[in-house]
Amino acid sequence: MRCAIAPGSASSPCWNLSWRRFLFTSLASVMTLVFLGCEKHEPARSGQRPVEVMVVTVTPQDVPVAFEFIAQVQSSRQVNIQARVSGFLDKRVYIEGSMVQEGETLFLMDQKPFKAQLDQAQAALARHEAALEVARLNLARVKPLTAANALSQKDLDDAIGQFQSGSAAVEEAKASVEVAKLNLSYTVITSPVTGISSYAQQADGTYLNPSNSLLTTVAVISPTYVNFSISENDWLKYRSQIAKGLLIEPKDKRLLAEVILPDGTLYPHTGEITFADPSFNAKTGTFLIRVTIENPDAVLRPNQYVRVRVKGLVRHKGILVPQRAVQQSSKGHVVWVVGDENKAEPRPVLVGQWHGNDWFINEGLQDGDQVVLDGVLLMRPGALLKVVQE
Repeated sequence: MRCAIAPGSASSPCWNLSWRRFLFTSLASVMTLVFLGCEKHEPARSGQRPVEVMVVTVTPQDVPVAFEFIAQVQSSRQVNIQARVSGFLDKRVYIEGSMVQEGETLFLMDQKPFKAQLDQAQAALARHEAALEVARLNLARVKPLTAANALSQKDLDDAIGQFQSGSAAVEEAKASVEVAKLNLSYTVITSPVTGISSYAQQADGTYLNPSNSLLTTVAVISPTYVNFSISENDWLKYRSQIAKGLLIEPKDKRLLAEVILPDGTLYPHTGEITFADPSFNAKTGTFLIRVTIENPDAVLRPNQYVRVRVKGLVRHKGILVPQRAVQQSSKGHVVWVVGDENKAEPRPVLVGQWHGNDWFINEGLQDGDQVVLDGVLLMRPGALLKVVQE
């Protein structure tokens, strides 16, 4: 082929053909180098070193378990201190908010009207006793005269009637004296229990009557109650686990309870579950449970919020796995196990409650499985693993 244009010209057909041949040759050389480079790396991938991991071997065992709940302290006995008689309140003699002992005086009422009533009742009793003595003497004289037919039977009946009427009047007067003494004693208002006192609801000098008779309250704090609620779903779940033998109750059915204070410290005394409400709360769908615990130093106060840890149950043949070995995926929880030929294998699991730094596994693992502890974020299915000791 001949070129119509002088050689070297940019528009020469011969020059364009040479340029195409150069590009094709260069492209083929580059692809050959890339292909050779890929073949050089392929042997390195097939011979990569196994990943060193630490594992834990699954061993089912009986594990004591505890359950924590939010709870509220309640006085085991809260008594309303009320005035039993109407009258003027003289003064309060206790320190509001202090510990008071059983029988300690809290309030004093004006005693003068009640002392006058007692004096009046005692005077009436003396009068009736004198009248009774006259009736007794009269009856003693009438009886022999009637027997000698000196007096009629009617005279004897009248004498007997007067004596009996006088006796009844004396008994009535004695009762009035006792009522007057009681009313006088009610003017000294004492605490019927040992506990912590509340504020005084009536000021000194107030006239007390049935409409404003409440003076204060005293709450017994030792022993004290710690109440918590469990939802209906959780209650049924626990009962189901006990029925299936997953949870074992103590033989004496005695469940102990520890109290954790708001600052995280453990309360030094241990309580015991003493009451469970026989019915669910229709409004909240919860089940009330009560713990009775000693509180000698008044650390626990009524209406205080705490946490309670119930102990005594045992998880039968429980499987525990450290929390760091469990991953959360879109389909649930997953752990990595050492599978056949020491290759990594993802295993879906059903987790239960936490136990310290471990997690109970309800389904997915069995005795002898080796669960990968560290490096789970870098795992991929089929990766070759080398188990090392921790």
